[in-house]
Amino acid sequence: MFDFLEGYDLLGAFWTTVQLTVYSAIGSLIWGTLLASMRVSPVPLMRGFGTAYVNVVRNIPLTIIIVFTSLGLFQTLGIKLGSENFDTINFRLAVLGLIAYTSAFVCEALRSGINTVPVGQAEAARAIGLNFTQVLTLVILPQAFRSVVGPLANVLIALTKNTTVAAAIGVAEAAFLMKEMIENEAQLILISAIFAFGFVCLTLPTGLFLGWVSKKVAVKR
Repeated sequence: MFDFLEGYDLLGAFWTTVQLTVYSAIGSLIWGTLLASMRVSPVPLMRGFGTAYVNVVRNIPLTIIIVFTSLGLFQTLGIKLGSENFDTINFRLAVLGLIAYTSAFVCEALRSGINTVPVGQAEAARAIGLNFTQVLTLVILPQAFRSVVGPLANVLIALTKNTTVAAAIGVAEAAFLMKEMIENEAQLILISAIFAFGFVCLTLPTGLFLGWVSKKVAVKR
């Protein structure tokens, strides 16, 4: 039944998907945290930038962002991200696009966690002489992260599925291979089932684990 899988690097395609997810998740967490910090900053310019970025990027289809990284940054501006290999460039551009898009959702999830921290704690921290950065990093963000593990898990699961858009610029991840196999093999239902099962294997354990972590680290109020 599965003889048609010979000649296709199924595990390699899913490994590429995992790499896209991991690198994009790390970048999105860093950039999303910075955006959330900007959105609660006392500096109007930073608040305006954070708000504008989130509202604009969230309303642009991911496919457009990914295609722009290839057509706009690479082919038009010649940005190669430190590589001369075409496949490596496309991979890095896909990671950059996924980070730019996903960080907006990370920002909003984290901002909702910041809003759960009692205002009195920030006021008390300022009263003992801490500046905004110290209040944010020592008092607010540690509690905010504990409050939003669940929402961030949902963002991570969505990111895993969104990596399929990278196929639009030729990144050889799971969706790219699935398209190739459907074009070459007369096994549409079976191929779709195999790739659906593969994504379930990636996302379900992640959701269950982070759900358990969310319960363990939840802030008791």
